[in-house]
Amino acid sequence: MMQQDSSYQNNNWLLYIRSMLFLFGMTTSTVVIAPIMIMAFPLPFDTRYSIAQIWVKFNLWFLKSVCHLDHAIQGLDNIPEENGIIFCKHQSAWETIALQAIFPTQVFILKRELLWLPFFGWAMATCDPIAIDRKAGKAALRQVVEQGIERLKNKRWVVIFPEGTRVAPGEKRKYGAGGGILAHKANAVVIPVAHNAGKYWGKYSFLKFPGTIQVRIGQPIYPDNLKAQQINEKAKNWIERQMSEIS
Repeated sequence: MMQQDSSYQNNNWLLYIRSMLFLFGMTTSTVVIAPIMIMAFPLPFDTRYSIAQIWVKFNLWFLKSVCHLDHAIQGLDNIPEENGIIFCKHQSAWETIALQAIFPTQVFILKRELLWLPFFGWAMATCDPIAIDRKAGKAALRQVVEQGIERLKNKRWVVIFPEGTRVAPGEKRKYGAGGGILAHKANAVVIPVAHNAGKYWGKYSFLKFPGTIQVRIGQPIYPDNLKAQQINEKAKNWIERQMSEIS
């Protein structure tokens, strides 16, 4: 019994040590890359985005190497050549990194307060996000549609977390209308994405558990003859059905 308790404690300490090492590596890489991205702000968007990709690839590699946390993807062949809108489940910080490695050039719809974060937020601001005031109501929705259409015309994917915030595994929140309206107005394809990252990298959690995150990419949802609400419902139904299988 004592031996089992000792083994559990050792594994627990190892988990903390690995998580601490990853936090150190992620923080260090952010402090290094962020000033470079800020200085590169006058340069073309593609240049700034390429610099950000160095940070993305390093942190995914470091997460796998140190915390033994990897991911497996189903449905890569569902990503069309044309850019569109990514509807993704939001459970942790992991998907905000990994989506940038899975999909082509993209921008995020996010709350504007994130851009105020030292280093990380400043660097994110150089990547042309759609930063909204979530308390602004209809004004925020108009911003999502107007700036979303502009980004789509510039051949960038637009990432939206339709539930608006991180949700713990097993939980559900109402899907906001913004993504469906943007897809309808822009006549843009929607790609639904489900994953179980929250099982290994919890909501606002320091600990990173070893394992393999399951990512599922759904077939394109084309807006032809669909209302905004119907687009939202189709994406929601597919995502939640996948979540019930992989959670």
